[in-house]
Formats: sequence, structure tokens, C-alpha cells
Amino acid sequence: MDPDFLTRPNIRGHFGVAGSTHWLASGVAMRMLELGGNAFDAAVAAGFVLQVAEPHLNGPLGEVPIIFHEAANRDTQVICGQGTAPQAATIQYFHDRGIDQIPGNGLLAAAIPGSFDAWMLLLRDKGTLPLDTVLTPAIEYAEKGVPVIPRMIKAIRVIQAWFKTEWPENAAIYLPGGKVPELGSFLTNPALARTWRRTLDEAKGDNREAQIDAARQIWKTGFVADAIVDFCATQSFRDVTGQSNGGLITRDDLAGWSATFEAPATAQFQGRTICKCGPWSQGPVLLQGLKMAEALGIDRLNDDVQFYHLLAEIMKLTYADRETFYGDPNAVDVPLDVLLSDEHAAARAALVGPEANNTWRPGDIPGFGHPVDFEAACNVALDKDALAALGIGEPTVAKQDAPEAALKDIIDGDTCHINVADRWGNLVAATPSGGWMESSPVIPELGFCLGTRLQMARLDDDAPGALRPGTRPRTTLTPTIVLDEDGRGYMACGTPGGDKQDQWQLAFLLRHLALGMSPQAAIDAPGFHSLHWPDSFFPRQAFPGRLCMEGRVPKVVTDALADLGHDVLVEDDWSAGYLSASYVRADGTLGAAASPRGQQNYALGR
Repeated sequence: MDPDFLTRPNIRGHFGVAGSTHWLASGVAMRMLELGGNAFDAAVAAGFVLQVAEPHLNGPLGEVPIIFHEAANRDTQVICGQGTAPQAATIQYFHDRGIDQIPGNGLLAAAIPGSFDAWMLLLRDKGTLPLDTVLTPAIEYAEKGVPVIPRMIKAIRVIQAWFKTEWPENAAIYLPGGKVPELGSFLTNPALARTWRRTLDEAKGDNREAQIDAARQIWKTGFVADAIVDFCATQSFRDVTGQSNGGLITRDDLAGWSATFEAPATAQFQGRTICKCGPWSQGPVLLQGLKMAEALGIDRLNDDVQFYHLLAEIMKLTYADRETFYGDPNAVDVPLDVLLSDEHAAARAALVGPEANNTWRPGDIPGFGHPVDFEAACNVALDKDALAALGIGEPTVAKQDAPEAALKDIIDGDTCHINVADRWGNLVAATPSGGWMESSPVIPELGFCLGTRLQMARLDDDAPGALRPGTRPRTTLTPTIVLDEDGRGYMACGTPGGDKQDQWQLAFLLRHLALGMSPQAAIDAPGFHSLHWPDSFFPRQAFPGRLCMEGRVPKVVTDALADLGHDVLVEDDWSAGYLSASYVRADGTLGAAASPRGQQNYALGR
């Protein structure tokens, strides 16, 4: 690809910049900055707009990891908005019901919702604007409607029969007049707007911090909590298990959980510090991948065939480590220091050979980890029609033409993202997900549904990612902060994409930080991803050696990769990755970039 060709400009400015997976969210983020707010206010307002504008990708009862850099004190932190498993969610509970894998839809797979509390924590402690100012744009979009976009139509069309027969409350919102909405029409959600307005009406306090805390309490013990708990206790719905099941969340679960601040996981790369969420996410695989690329030699990445080959081999090894070692460090001992050490990177890099190795090769760290049944994951048998009807999983890019499952028609929605940089140098990256309209039935009083993040937990007591009450299921959500050589914030970035998020970010950061491409050029460059390891989502299928390439990659390159032993699948020209980035240059000026893929990502700034 011509490095001088850009689908969009590298946005430049002095005042503020924002990028996200939807132009409405980017615009609202800029509005908050214009009102005198900072990057934290802007990210929160944009996050709530994404819940309205992309209901097929996230919702109010989902989860969100947030990573941010506060310029005034050069402090980088994570807010964990990933709720834990309810106290009733035990492995024995599922085994007693004949379930050997947590379903990918319905009420059983719901973790404690984390998104609202995480956004409120960021707003209270780091923001400056009042709660009603930040929530008003999302409320107005829910009342007046958001434009229906192609990916939303595809998601609704695939699951419309299930909505009509099993989840009528979903049909009432997303099938207005009983039909799939037309492209460009406006979709409203009055019940969602009423929930937010009632929250504002009931959240009282002497100052903005007290009002925000009151709103948090409403979602933990007030009318929102009441609706969630009553729905879980009194309703049951058919899910992929074939059974009708209710939910496991109780009042004590909701009242006892709060979003928390924590230190990021970090690694050095090319003089910069890369910051990620901990091993309760998949974030450290990006750190491992960058260290391995450096160990192999950055100069080797200048050749196109070698760039794709080496990254594919790196990712097979880092994701094997993820499956073997990662879990909630509050519950299991994750050897993160070893996994991020120079010695481990060198040892793993030494396994990368001149040809593809399509076997399963996790690291060996004595006393840690648990074996993965890779062969079983490679032989998962799926019913394509059932999965398409249920809208299961988070396959941003479908496993197209896979003879094992024929998943070509399954919806390609999953998650969304927002990143902001302000004139003071503050940076925020957040990747909201869960609670999307396809995941479970809408709670009528609220206008939105629970998530299904527990599907990522294993029903194996010895696994690091085992289902345990009060423990975070390992999430794929993985925003990024990059610091410069002096510890100042440089970039906030991220993407939707399930297991592909850190694959796409690995290629982006290598192209930008190591090979010198501009952020927009690095985003525009042809995307690719591997499906070699077990997917994080139900039904946890693996495709050994599968390497999915955008059609823009020259045939001579894809043929060479196939000759090296990769199982190459050529996909659409612009299909891999929805990255966006906001950054602060050394001279204090700002920049932003966003992917053209999907025709809805947008970066703005001035």
C-alpha cells in the first residue's frame, strides 16, 4: 500500500480531538470540550451516546475498561468496569443443569453490570461537568432517535425471528412496526431515555460529586437494581442450551460491587511505555507481542511477507499464553512478571521459524497455568442456522467460508470504542461492550438488556479463567495508552473486535511506532488476524493456522504466506479493524485518526 495514500486526513489541532466508532459519539465528545470540560467529561458523554447509537454493540448493562493518563501529575490508571460473577454462579450450578459451557445468550451468562458505575467513577473523580450536562445528549438521542446504520440493520435482520418469537420486548424497540428499520431512518428508545431521566430526577446532592454518587447508588440499590433483580428472579427465556433459564444476579450482588481504580500493566517498546489493563483482560498479549517483535528484530518487519508471517506466529504464541495463564489476579496467581520479562520474550521469539507452525505451543512456567484442550476447540461442531438466529458471540469479522461451521452469515457486530485528548494533555481510551441487543431479553421497565460476559469463563475448577463467584470473567476488551520517553501521555487508542482487538493494535503500533507510518496511514494499511486459538466467546472454536487477510493485500503476498504454511483466507478489501487514536505530540499539538472501515468511525478535532 502506498504510504502516502490516506482515506482520511491525520486530524490536527490545539484545542481537543476525539475518535470513536460512531460520528455521533465523536461529535458529543467535542461538544463537552467546547463547554469547558476535559477529556474525562468528553469520554463519559461519548460513552453514553454509544449505548444509544450502537445498541447492537453495547448497552447500559454491559462493561467497560477505561485507561487514562492525567497530564497534571503524569499518572496513568485503569478503571475496571468489568463486573464479577454473581455469588450463585458456580461451576456446580451449571453442571447440575447439564451445561458444560456457559451459553452465549440469555440470562444465565450475565455478570454484574459494570459500565454505568465505571463511567460515573471517572466523571466524579476526574471530570468537571455536571451529570445532567454529560447525560443530556444521550437522552436526547434516545428520545429523538439515532440514524440506523448498515451494521445495525444486518444485526437486526439476522436475529429478527428470534426477537419476534422469544424476546418480544427487543422486537418492540428494534423492529418498529414489526419490520427491520430502513437505512437512515431514526430509531428511538423512549424507555431508555426515561431510565436516564429518572436517574437524574432521583439523584440529589449538595454538589456534583454527591449527585454522581447518588446516581451510582440508584443503579446499585434503587429502581434500576430493583428492575434487574426482579427480572432475573421472575422471568426465564430459552437460550442456546435449549433450556429456559432465569438470571442469577441478586440485590446483594448489585449492592456489593463497585468499579475500581488500578495500576496498568506496562512494557517498554522503542523507548515508549505501553499501558494496558491487567490479565483479567487480554491486554498483556499486546505487551508480549511488542516485546517479541523487538526481540526478533524490527528491521525484519520491513518486508511485507515477513511482517504478516512474523506477527501471525507471534500472536499464536502470545494468545496460547493468554489461554494458559490469564485470569482475574484477584482470584488466581498470574505470573505476569514472567510473561512480560525480556527472558520470556526472547525464549518465545526463538520459537518463531521461517515457516508457519500451526500446533499449540503455550509457554512453560513451572507452577502456573492450566492445559487447554486445543484439539477439542478445533473440532467444535456448530449449527449455523441456530447461531445465526441467536446472534451469539462477538465475531467482528465472521469466520467466513469456514467449512467447520459455515459462519459466513453470522452478524459482525461486537463492541465500540472512544478515545479523547484535550488541550491540557489528558488522554482517555475506553472500549465499552456487552449488554448489546442480541445478548438477552430487554428489561421492559429499563429499555435495555443484561450482558453475557460470563460465557468467557470456563467450567473447569483448575483453569485460571474458571468461573468463580465474585471473580471477573476474562474480557477481550483492551484499550491502550502510550507514554513517551519522558512519561508524558502520547496516545490513546483501541478498537472493537473481540480476540482481534490486540491483533489489530499490534500491527497498528508496529507500523506507527517502529516503521514510522502516520497514525492514519497505519490504520489504513491492510488488516489481518489469526483464528488459530480458541475464541473467547461461545462456542470457543479454533481454526488452526487460519490467517484472515484483507483483499487489498497483494496476491503475491498471500500466495507466499500460503507457501509458508498459513491457512490463508482472503476477505473483503476493507473488513479488518475499526481502530481510532487520539494523540499529543511533543510540541503540545493534538492529533487523531480513525478507520474508514464500516463507514461510521470518525475522528474530529480543532
